[in-house]
Amino acid sequence: MAISNNRAEQMFPVLSASQMISARRFASGEPRHFYAGEMVVDFGEKDAPVWLVLEGSLDVFRHDGLAHELNVVTYSSGQFTGEVSQLAGRPSLLRGVAGAEGCIALPYDGSHLRALVIGSADIGELVMRAFILRRVALIDNGGAGSILIGTPGSPAITRLQGFLTRSGYPHLVLDASADESGRDLVKKLGISANELPIMVCPSGNVLNNPSNQEAALCLGITPDINTDVVYDVAVVGAGPAGLATSVYAASEGLKVIVLDERAVGGQAGASARIENYLGFPTGISGQALAGRAFNQALKFGAEIALPIEVRKFVPASDGYHSLELDDGRSVRAKTVVIASGARYRRPAVADIDKFEGSGISYWATSVEARLCQGEEIALVGGGNSAGQAVAYLAPQVKKLHLVARRPLEETMSQYLVDRIGQLPNVEIHMGCEIDAVSGDTRSELSGAVVRNNATGEKRDLELRHMFLFIGADPNAAWLVEHVKRDRSGFIVTGPDASRGSDADMRSSLETSLRNLFAIGDVRSGSTKRVAAAVGEGAAVVAQIHAALRASA
Repeated sequence: MAISNNRAEQMFPVLSASQMISARRFASGEPRHFYAGEMVVDFGEKDAPVWLVLEGSLDVFRHDGLAHELNVVTYSSGQFTGEVSQLAGRPSLLRGVAGAEGCIALPYDGSHLRALVIGSADIGELVMRAFILRRVALIDNGGAGSILIGTPGSPAITRLQGFLTRSGYPHLVLDASADESGRDLVKKLGISANELPIMVCPSGNVLNNPSNQEAALCLGITPDINTDVVYDVAVVGAGPAGLATSVYAASEGLKVIVLDERAVGGQAGASARIENYLGFPTGISGQALAGRAFNQALKFGAEIALPIEVRKFVPASDGYHSLELDDGRSVRAKTVVIASGARYRRPAVADIDKFEGSGISYWATSVEARLCQGEEIALVGGGNSAGQAVAYLAPQVKKLHLVARRPLEETMSQYLVDRIGQLPNVEIHMGCEIDAVSGDTRSELSGAVVRNNATGEKRDLELRHMFLFIGADPNAAWLVEHVKRDRSGFIVTGPDASRGSDADMRSSLETSLRNLFAIGDVRSGSTKRVAAAVGEGAAVVAQIHAALRASA
């Protein structure tokens, strides 16, 4: 693990004598003695505690590719093990072994770790910073997490890479035809080329072309859900609005679960750089912002379950709303917050769906940027998300065709309009739409036709990558029969959602059903901005408290 000198102290801090005394009060058990070479924590061990070394030393190793282990660090007295996985109760990405003289260490299971982080501000700051920096280092080095073996750039590899990247999970991609260790494993397992890719999990389990859900289960990203538990709040959607609700609600002592069918961040999570978000004068990527909020929510004890899709909403009959999940389980909660956001629309163009994942993308992350580096691409859309994607992608490609139906000034922040105007390799097709796409639907996109809506003139573009950021439809098909919606399908809240004489009693973010709230992009009349979504996510918590008091 490559570590700069100025980061080492933050990644591997040493607690002072007074901090050690304070930390002892939060331990989940008595000090334990480990003999030299004795296993303290193993790869893939679930719910592994964090250990605070009191005496001796503890050697930590990570995977380095398929067949090797690399010593990461040796902890001594006053230092603690762990990274973000331990906050979430996920399987360990590292192996810990007692050093040459053995060690004595104190354990901290998940609940006691969170109590330490919250109960001691100075130690909590050290622990959270160290955990985040350690996870970043593991991501940068790749091989500590899962290993994907296949053809780089293929639809399946790209899909899995995108999921793991947005989930903040370390991974390494090996070319099945060019990398010796990857090629040898494929041969040993007897896997043919059309069965690729395969995923090797830290536990050693091997999956053949897994779905995102299967990958998440193997890696421990999806937590166990106790269906007997009744939550105070169930949040559907882990974008900015949903994460804000989870942080504020959990920090105020409510029992919170967050469900999302993809990964944390929502549409905002795919933004390369958000520059008009309060408090970040140099800008921040959507993924970084979502990652910080995710860690905050874990710190306060929120459960975050993904990728899990909510299939059906069942209104309260026994006092609790119920959410039926795609795996057959259900979650019960006293209140439910709909923060499921909106989906980009698919243009009404023949065969366009057949190129999704093999040339057409709805996200512009580092994974997609690498695939189209130095090439000619198109991007369709005129909102802020489209503008941020243009600013991110244009410096990395040969030429970018921006296709928009309306003048950018009508739909995009001025700073983005100005920036795009300064990019020499961006050609703007104003008042235009995509009329057709072409290519081998079994492999990849090869071109598109742009039509001018005013003149009917058409132009052929040769390209293998196109990004779609057009329109938005509410992502709430699973409950449309239960709540009042506007003409576009967005969920109505507040007095306008009332069904009778209770209009004055309806909370501003409450839907037409009691104890069911809607926030963020899915809500009718909301401002489609990250800061606005976060504000609604915080505001709804006060209304949840009022609803819980009224129902008590």
